[in-house]
Amino acid sequence: MSEQLKYRRILLKLSGEALMGDADYGIDPKMIGRLADEIIEIQKAGVQIGVVIGGGNIFRGAGLAAAGMDRVTGDHMGMLATVMNALAMQDAIEKRGGFARVMSAIQIHDVAEDFIRRRAIRHIEKGRIVLFAAGTGNPFFTTDSAAALRAVEMGADLLLKATKVDGVYSADPAKHSDAKRFEQLSYDQVIERKLAVMDTAAIALCRDHRMPLRIYDMTGPGNLMRIMRGEAIGTLVDAN
Repeated sequence: MSEQLKYRRILLKLSGEALMGDADYGIDPKMIGRLADEIIEIQKAGVQIGVVIGGGNIFRGAGLAAAGMDRVTGDHMGMLATVMNALAMQDAIEKRGGFARVMSAIQIHDVAEDFIRRRAIRHIEKGRIVLFAAGTGNPFFTTDSAAALRAVEMGADLLLKATKVDGVYSADPAKHSDAKRFEQLSYDQVIERKLAVMDTAAIALCRDHRMPLRIYDMTGPGNLMRIMRGEAIGTLVDAN
């Protein structure tokens, strides 16, 4: 690994909405292509990378449940949406000369490997980008929780959450002009202040395993590589 890089292994959490770009639904080929380019860039620089992608651009279990659908059924549909997104990202990465594997928390052998921790680590060590699909494989748990879980299981040095804002704010900056952006927070501060970073289960898991979390703006070209080099982009959540 290049000496200029701060992190050896990371877990990147992308929301399903991130893949929509400017569209209202589905996957924007330009957006997924740009994200794939940035992922490949840091992988070629020497970073071992796993990715968890949400499914909100297609189906969101909680939203379906709110509309009257059985929550477990809705969550299973959401899991399948994340598999679709992971397959799309795998295709984008491989078209650019990278190597990727989709590993699913639910059995779907014709399109993805089963998630097996040791096999996932081996893929990452061999320079493959591992796309973790289907969340945790359990209803009632978000892909944020899946990202925290996979980061801990993979022994990642950092969990990254890609968003469309440049960090964590005290209030919605689009609605409150006086909202304060935080450079750094503790896990307990995030939970106590009910800041919209990740769900409480994910933050608690990060806290219990001292997994540092950085929230950053994915719309800024090159931000991912700058973080790998140690630049303080976005908001860091750690033990302080």
